[in-house]
Amino acid sequence: MLEACEITCIKRDRTLFEGISLSVDAGDLLYLRGPNGAGKTSLLRILTGLSAPDSGTVRFNSVDIAVNASAYLSNLVYLGHKSGTNGSLSAIDNLKFWLAQHSANADDDALYETLARIGLVGLEDVPVRYLSAGQQRRVALSRLWLKKASVWVLDEPFTALDTKGVALLEQFMKHHVENGGVVITTSHQALSEEAGRYRVFDLEYRF
Repeated sequence: MLEACEITCIKRDRTLFEGISLSVDAGDLLYLRGPNGAGKTSLLRILTGLSAPDSGTVRFNSVDIAVNASAYLSNLVYLGHKSGTNGSLSAIDNLKFWLAQHSANADDDALYETLARIGLVGLEDVPVRYLSAGQQRRVALSRLWLKKASVWVLDEPFTALDTKGVALLEQFMKHHVENGGVVITTSHQALSEEAGRYRVFDLEYRF
């Protein structure tokens, strides 16, 4: 489904990685590991099309994502280090804005149901800046429940989450891949049995 072919990334005259190739198919969970500075986030940004590799290509369903970006992006959800929310808006309004950006739709009942599922009952209409870091993270993660996308790329998705939040997300990741989806994730903590079966791809720090 998603394939990186001979990817190279250079930042500030330092080669983070060179000639990397990897592939994920429907039903795969890929756990990307490596120390700080190894290029995990850079690789994820290349896989999502947010950054271009210095050499190599990324293909979705055998087509270069640079050639048919719209088809790929319609099947992708990317969550980065930051929550990507507007602190002045409520959780509901943040989700409505995000859905409009992605040409997706959900009625108010679906939005409230999703936020309840992820542990934000009673906080749906509170400006996000008043929520804790973990609650803000849950607002961001709720997007996974709202957009029907086959590929999830998650950069440190467990940041600021409590034990219950981590378990909930791992279970949903497992459900996604068991239903033919793809998850590529980084994390400074090991995945538990709740996440199901996964493959590991290690990046090393290059001097």
